[in-house]
Amino acid sequence: MTTLAKRKTTVVLIVALLLLLPLVAMQFTNEVNWTLSDFVVAGLLLLASGLSFEFALRKVRTSTYRIAACTAILAVLVLVWLELAVGIFGTPFAGQ
Repeated sequence: MTTLAKRKTTVVLIVALLLLLPLVAMQFTNEVNWTLSDFVVAGLLLLASGLSFEFALRKVRTSTYRIAACTAILAVLVLVWLELAVGIFGTPFAGQ
């Protein structure tokens, strides 16, 4: 297995582990109520962000630009997640 394949596998495993958190929480409380579509959207967001982080860390050579790229990726992830969760911008796909 190549280094790139190992890195992608690591990203996929981390995403899967993160998605286990709400799945386990749903077993213990009614406060977490995710549907299949919630898991799919969260998985896609986390996977896209994780692969973007991996790409930025692999391709960007200067540490300052790496930090900037990773900060931008994280900011986009947080903004999209918040918009889907509570609708801070009021877009048509915003959450309730």
